[in-house]
Amino acid sequence: MITNEYSLPPDKIKERAKNIRKKIILMNSHAGQGHTGADLSETDILASLFFNILHINKDDLANPNRDHFILSKGHGAGGFYCTLAEAGYIEESLLDTYLKFDSRLPGHPVKQKIKAVELNTGALGHGVSVGVGLALGAKLSKRNYRVFVLTGDGELQEGSVWEAAMSASQFKLDNLILIIDRNTLQLADRTRKIMSVEPLKDKLDAFGFDTKDIDGHNPAEIIEQTNNLDLSCGKPHALIAHTIKGKGISFIEDKAVWHHKVPVGEQVTEAIEELE
Repeated sequence: MITNEYSLPPDKIKERAKNIRKKIILMNSHAGQGHTGADLSETDILASLFFNILHINKDDLANPNRDHFILSKGHGAGGFYCTLAEAGYIEESLLDTYLKFDSRLPGHPVKQKIKAVELNTGALGHGVSVGVGLALGAKLSKRNYRVFVLTGDGELQEGSVWEAAMSASQFKLDNLILIIDRNTLQLADRTRKIMSVEPLKDKLDAFGFDTKDIDGHNPAEIIEQTNNLDLSCGKPHALIAHTIKGKGISFIEDKAVWHHKVPVGEQVTEAIEELE
């Protein structure tokens, strides 16, 4: 059976998450662009997945029995890349090439450039559908791998997400784990002002999901709730991970303007000092 090659405890994951946040700040500043708020929002989720939860090994990514991870919110590629660098899936020097011409690290993940990327994402709303296909494939081939899909809450405004949700329930895909980065902000404003997704838990329950609210910045809770999922219940799973956009940097936290903004000058120094 494949297990996580790190299996770190929550306190060690918090340290890794802090390192990832530093990488995000430096990388985005160096590139002069990026989705800083979204990158920082998802950091603790990604760190918990790659340093404890996912049954994968960076040297055995072709193993058909490994877990699968899809970053459906493809604009969070920066946080994903920095997590992969922290976990040794890519060389850290690659971060200096982020968004440069012909870089292996474009603005959205590309499978043909990075082996750890499961799916080319960026057009929002597709990740859950592909995740459903992968989970159904596991059932049909009698494999025990799990499929994790990380979405943004603004992404839930896409109709294809709910079509996929119906399919996940119809086919009893209890090996599918949808994680929602519920930071309540999207490109220009609050999700509730642009297109409310509430009552979110009730909606997911009505679509046949086993749904739980969790603290998306608490690795211990993320790991515990994931480990306690009943993978034989006949229901797909949804974890509504309550987060703060821009988490970790006071002048970035919970501000829509930082959806697509990067720190410059003294802001970089201030951000790194806060993380320290």
